[in-house]
Amino acid sequence: MTEITLGRYLFERLSQLNVNSIFGVPGDFNLSLLDKIYEVDGMRWAGNANELNAAYAADGYSRIKGLSCLVTTFGVGELSALNGVAGAYAEHVGLLHVVGIPSITSQAKQLLLHHTLGNGDFTVFHRMSNNISQTTAFISDINHAPKEIDRCIREAYVYQRPVYVGLPANLVDLKVPASLLDTPLDTSLKPNDPDAQEEVVDLVLKLISEAKDPIILVDACASRHNCRGEVEKLVDVTQFPVFTTPMGKSTINESHKRFGGVYVGTLSQPEVKEAVESADLVLSVGALLSDFNTGSFSYSYKTKNIVEFHSDYTKIRQATYPGVQMKEALRKLLESVAQASKGYQPCPVPNVKLLNTPGPASTQLSQEWLWTKVSSWFREGDIIITETGTSAFGIVQSRFPNQTVGISQVLWGSIGFTVGATLGAVMAAQEIDPAKRVILFVGDGSLQLTVQEISTMVKWETTPYLFVLNNDGYTIERLIHGVNATYNDIQPWNNLALLPLFNARNYETYQVSTTGEIDKLFSDPDFATNSKIRMIEVMLPRMDAPANLVAQATLSAQTNAEN
Repeated sequence: MTEITLGRYLFERLSQLNVNSIFGVPGDFNLSLLDKIYEVDGMRWAGNANELNAAYAADGYSRIKGLSCLVTTFGVGELSALNGVAGAYAEHVGLLHVVGIPSITSQAKQLLLHHTLGNGDFTVFHRMSNNISQTTAFISDINHAPKEIDRCIREAYVYQRPVYVGLPANLVDLKVPASLLDTPLDTSLKPNDPDAQEEVVDLVLKLISEAKDPIILVDACASRHNCRGEVEKLVDVTQFPVFTTPMGKSTINESHKRFGGVYVGTLSQPEVKEAVESADLVLSVGALLSDFNTGSFSYSYKTKNIVEFHSDYTKIRQATYPGVQMKEALRKLLESVAQASKGYQPCPVPNVKLLNTPGPASTQLSQEWLWTKVSSWFREGDIIITETGTSAFGIVQSRFPNQTVGISQVLWGSIGFTVGATLGAVMAAQEIDPAKRVILFVGDGSLQLTVQEISTMVKWETTPYLFVLNNDGYTIERLIHGVNATYNDIQPWNNLALLPLFNARNYETYQVSTTGEIDKLFSDPDFATNSKIRMIEVMLPRMDAPANLVAQATLSAQTNAEN
């Protein structure tokens, strides 16, 4: 081939970056574009139930693969997806949002087309996406289209943020040189300014050489921006204690002998709180300091010696170094950090014991018991997805095996996110290693927002574990406000009928309400093998919640009431 269509060019470029599943919903302005998916070897169209779910799925897929693609139609489709796209922007997730838009001729004539606002403005929805996109492109010229597509894919991948591409329906079938695909996309980071980086590294080395009680605190962006390896090497070389935030959980190997636990400000275990807050140097990597990630901003460091490594800047005490990106800066630091830290005498790290008091098999399940017990069932390589609410707070009390990936939307916190994200993650897992387990913990209330995507999981014969925590409504909201308010109630569902409703063939369902039933399930080797899709309904008392969520809810209620 000397030429290929622009639509195929787009998907071939994505395939080169190992993006093999495309999420979205068909609409008349993107149908010709969707035809091109089937021309690319190994690529599939997921076919979601709605655009919001598709955006969530693209988010989940990207957290495993590093990039994803969402395709919607103009106006009605793209606006339905924007909540999910905004979540990806907030949480640093690389996502290409491709919108099929009316032809250039239709736009020029300002035709009163369907899916428009009826005022001839075809750019209004593009403008809506500007503030939740790393960059955007509204393509109008076939000659420049491949370069624009390359630019947008690169920025989504490198900066781990959503990028918007408006693609007119009449351009997708026009031809571009196939030889353009022979030049690989440049996905490298722009080099740091050498002088600024040298100053940063020298200052950090000086602080490390003088520290007696240093710690490393790892947050979400260390994972999102591919710095796990650098962080683990930093821990290995220095032997500094390492902690994570709730959003950073799974970024560091929790079996590492220098792992000290999860730090959530005042909501932390006392030993963890003391170890972190008494440090005389804090090396913070990839921080996203939101309220739920910090115990309502209750960090209480005793030192001003804080170094923040971020994806696009570094901060040392009060000095900020724009453009000094953490990946290169950490690599440079690692060249000399052994010498700087040689005087450090490793102190014991907190050894927070997992509470798992044995009792009669008939004991009613509780969140405190469940989140400890499930640690023993997790295994290396699992993808563990926890919904906003009791699950996201409960999982903090669990220990992850090495090479685990944790997905939890702590910052954006859109309820229902995880059902869509599970679809994306399990399709990514299918492509990487069919034996890899994908495990979802979702509340009965959140499930009702996005339940249709279980149908898509069934369609693609995926085999996730779907743990539905049934505590009769929105428990996290009840804890914050309105314990008995009807707006926190939901219509009870027969949840275990969902898999047969969606025409699943290879499935199992369970309902558990006692510790003995969970023990039996977790000791079953057949259950531990992800050979089929499974739904496990976990029956819990209505107001039962992890202790740290109860405390967080009190803090949130106080914050909401402040004048």
